[in-house]
Amino acid sequence: MVEAESRLRDALPRLRRLGAVVRFDLGKDGCWVVDARTPSPVMSTEADEDPACTIKLSAENLIRLMDGKLDPMLGYTMGKIKVSGSMGVAMKLVGAIA
Repeated sequence: MVEAESRLRDALPRLRRLGAVVRFDLGKDGCWVVDARTPSPVMSTEADEDPACTIKLSAENLIRLMDGKLDPMLGYTMGKIKVSGSMGVAMKLVGAIA
């Protein structure tokens, strides 16, 4: 969990063009919300408003996705990554972190 949080924090500068709030639901490892509506995205455990997109995956799969070891489309197809909300935001997100 700590590594996933750290890796997500490291990716924040790459998310500034996202222009949306995204929730990462890591199941038993917790949830992280990234607000990338401003030039300096911030990460927290709670959102002030509903996210445009929620990505549900394990912490291990988040790390694998960020390392390029998990193809986002294959992970989605196999059910390792679940997306609710805006698919457009999810696609922009994948381009920024994967």
